[in-house]
Amino acid sequence: MSVKVAVVYYSATGNVHQLAQAVAEGAEKSGAEVRLRRVPELAPDAAIDGNPAWRAHVDATSDSIEVATLEDLEWADAYALGSPTRYGNIAAQLKQYIDTTGGLWQRGVFADKPATAFTSAHNVHGGNESTLLALYNTFHHWGSVIVSPGFTDPSVYAAGGNPYGTAHPGANGAPEENVLQAARYQGERLTKIAKRLQGIATD
Repeated sequence: MSVKVAVVYYSATGNVHQLAQAVAEGAEKSGAEVRLRRVPELAPDAAIDGNPAWRAHVDATSDSIEVATLEDLEWADAYALGSPTRYGNIAAQLKQYIDTTGGLWQRGVFADKPATAFTSAHNVHGGNESTLLALYNTFHHWGSVIVSPGFTDPSVYAAGGNPYGTAHPGANGAPEENVLQAARYQGERLTKIAKRLQGIATD
């Protein structure tokens, strides 16, 4: 018996996408069945075309990563949400998806399920922590069990020491292995807690 983890994210130029893949890898390594899903792009083509990296990522993932639906959330036993930072807050694309979950929330679909978050801002202090806390505000309203990485593994320290969730400063380029390892650990920890909550943990 395995737990089911939904990794749902928005990524413009690909950094959060790479974090999402790493979180999914960590969850799968711990025995979870994983759905990796992206939310729809809302930005106009004129904005996307103004940034070659943005256009490249949109084109690269348009067919390779499925678009998230509400059914993915209903299916899952645990959640990992990822968003780049926009003025210290969640990107509109992910927020729009979250804002459609009212029906699931009213039915108690999210209650008592573990949830975690990850992000990427341009700079180390460009809003990473506030974006994670904003995502956790959603989990509070959902009645979910917040599973932050804390300082529970050396990989957290190696990735910059963010106890709220994996965060990558995009100005440094693509996430390096130390950051991806922290994201994998976050997926592993989420799965472990999900198993414990379901009474199927083996450790």
